[in-house]
Order: sequence, then structure tokens, then C-alpha cells
Amino acid sequence: MDRLGDIRLFVEAARLGSLSAAGRQLGLTPAAASARLAKLEASLATRLFERTTRQLRLTEEGRMYLRHCMRALQALDDADAELQAGRTVVRGKIRISTTSDFGRNVLMGWLDEFNARYPEVTFALSLADSVSNLLHDDIDLAIRFGAPREDTSLIARPLATNRRVLVASPAYLTQYGEPVAPSDLSRFHCIVLTIASGPLNEWRFVRGDETADYTVPLETSRETNDGAVTRIWAVDGYGIALKSLWDIDADLRAGRLRIVLPEWRYAWDTPLHALFHRNRYRPPRVRALLDFLIERFAQVEHDWSALPGLEHE
Repeated sequence: MDRLGDIRLFVEAARLGSLSAAGRQLGLTPAAASARLAKLEASLATRLFERTTRQLRLTEEGRMYLRHCMRALQALDDADAELQAGRTVVRGKIRISTTSDFGRNVLMGWLDEFNARYPEVTFALSLADSVSNLLHDDIDLAIRFGAPREDTSLIARPLATNRRVLVASPAYLTQYGEPVAPSDLSRFHCIVLTIASGPLNEWRFVRGDETADYTVPLETSRETNDGAVTRIWAVDGYGIALKSLWDIDADLRAGRLRIVLPEWRYAWDTPLHALFHRNRYRPPRVRALLDFLIERFAQVEHDWSALPGLEHE
């Protein structure tokens, strides 16, 4: 318990920028606060603060230690609150990472709905199409298309299917016509998403027992590493793009995009997963958000059968 008190003092000193102020907050004299911080640094064999007569500044090691201490104290506070209340207490900050298009077009609205249920929860939302390193980015939950293949430090929980479709704007299709088979795509402009492993320009489609492959020529296509840009270019009429239904649901409903080759199904769909640290405590707020997301994913998937181009599947 002494060590826990020392850690709370360290966290308060970092927050307030003053050791004496942190001591007063915890009922300690300046001398006692200084002695306890010195004891903590000695036990760690690490200097946590650079101290001058005018300021207290975290060292690089101190910043790293602070992140872990804050998470540990939050977990203890969550457990105390749950025990004392006799029920699940949903409050605190949730740090989430997801892809740019899904985050902007779907998740942001869902987080607002979740906040209406649980107003004491706040969010830190990180949007990036590259896979976040959960171990180093201090993320509670990542939502990603596909699951890591070999990372045993993570748990991947399936959330939803991920149907991908070819789409284009009505204006583009009016001007250039519409392909009737994958082989026709060579006559159209295409938009390619590029990820860390390279451009996603190898497209495979199935229809019953038939399989058709098409390689988008990069020299004549628009490329981007941002899924949101891919969607915007398609909406603006620059060509045909391969997009997840999750990213373009609202565009299809509003008529900004139309599904192309609806009878051909893209062969390589990668389901959505929630990724967690295997050994990290998941507080009530994260568990509640996961349950909420599973409910919303199921509801939207059920409604997809009414989307233009998917009515007869």
C-alpha cells in the first residue's frame, strides 16, 4: 500500500506540475512528499522528474512510467467503484483506434449514441488506415478489418462481416456507362487503395461457380493510402472503387454512390474484429462499449438487404 501511495503521489505531481501541491492534495507535508518520491525513484533505480527550484519536468522514463501508472490507477478505481456500487459503473475514458472511413462515417455517430446512454464516458479516437501497435499506442480497443495472424499478445473478437463492393457515382456511370462483367473494368477508370504491404489492385470476383480476376493498371488509376480519399474520389466521379459497405452505407442510401456489378461478389472479404491486449484489464466502460457495438453491427447488417443493388441477395 505504501508503494501505491507513492505512485498516486507521482501521478498527482505530474498532473499538477508541483510536488508540494501534490503532497497537499494527499495530506502530506512538502518534506514527506519529497521523501516518498525519492523512495519511489530509488526503488525503480530511475529518475522520474528533472527538478529545479521553479519547475518539475518529467524525464523520458517518467513519461513512460506515468502512462502505465495512470492505467493501473484507473483500473483500481474502476474495481473500487464497481464493488462499492454493487453494480457495473460505466465511466472514464476509452481510447479507440480504427480506420479513417469507418471512424468518420460510422463509429463517430455510434459513439454519440453510446454517450447518450453513458454520459460519464469520454473518448480518445485515433483514425489511421495502418494497424495501430496496441502495445505502444496506449489503445483500449482497436476495430480493424481482419485479425492479426501471429500476434499472441492480442485477442481478436469477431464483430461483423465485411462485404466489399465496387461502387461509382451515378454521374460517372451516366457519362461512361456501366460494366457488365469484371473483364469490362479495363474500359473504366479505377481508384486503388494502397496499404503498407502495397497497392490493393488485384481484384477477384465470384458468381456461382465462376471466378474472375482483374488487375487494376496502376499507371492509369488514382491511388491513395487513405480510405476516406478513395470514397471521396468515387463520390466525386473519378472512377470505380472497391469499398467496404461499412464505409459507404450512407452514400448508397443517399444516392451518392451506386453498386457496380452487383451479381458478382468480391472474393476476399475480411471480417471486422475488435482487438484487445490479452493481459490488460478491460474495465466496465470498455465491456459496455463492446456490447453496444455488437448490437449496432448486427442491426446494420440486417438492414443491408434493402440497399440498392443488394435487394435480391
